[in-house]
Amino acid sequence: MEKLQNKVALVTGASRGIGAAIAKRFAREGASVALTYQTSKDKAEQVAQEIRQLGGKAIALRADGADPQAVISAVDKTVQEFGGLHILVNNAGIAFYHDISQLTLEDFDHMMAVNVRAVFAASQAAIKYLGDGGRIINIGSCQAERMPDPGGSLYAMSKSALVGLTKGMARDLGSRGITVNVIHPGPIDTDMNPASGPTSAYQRSLMALSDFGTANDIAALATYLAGPESAYMTGSGLTIDGGTNS
Repeated sequence: MEKLQNKVALVTGASRGIGAAIAKRFAREGASVALTYQTSKDKAEQVAQEIRQLGGKAIALRADGADPQAVISAVDKTVQEFGGLHILVNNAGIAFYHDISQLTLEDFDHMMAVNVRAVFAASQAAIKYLGDGGRIINIGSCQAERMPDPGGSLYAMSKSALVGLTKGMARDLGSRGITVNVIHPGPIDTDMNPASGPTSAYQRSLMALSDFGTANDIAALATYLAGPESAYMTGSGLTIDGGTNS
């Protein structure tokens, strides 16, 4: 049976990479899917069209993660389009690496706005609609647990903040039957971090499995967290990094 039959999901930052893989996997499991994008409208519409061609329901919504009102509006539009909301995946995020001495307050504010504040805003908007069995899934990073590279202080901080936010929301929402978990991907072969990129050899040297993961690996874990088998799991961080942090 399709694990997400008759469910409605919103996946942020789903025009490509991990977000797109999650949106497609959810649709294959029976969910109606709304996906957001910031600038890549054509790519987002292509993902939605692929879902519709397979018989699913999908819409693409523009929402800049730096604008909390746009994120909140995306939640409301999802409900207006599909009549409800059962699953929120906070995937949209940014990453940039600079030595701490070179970073600015504007860099700090932007990183936290997109990687943390947007998650808070979307989740707070979503809980008005989520009922018993609702799911919030945040996409973090294995670098929340270990930062092996110079220049990653802000990124690591923002993803570490998601851990605290996830645990706090899990406590707040547990009595309502809503679970909240965070996935920590490691090196995943995407446009942003290709397996053939200039740092790929270094990244492989950190792994136990010596190869990059795929966006579908993350989508499979997200589907588990969105489905009935994970009903007793909340406040958890699940690392899927090929042993990078082992």
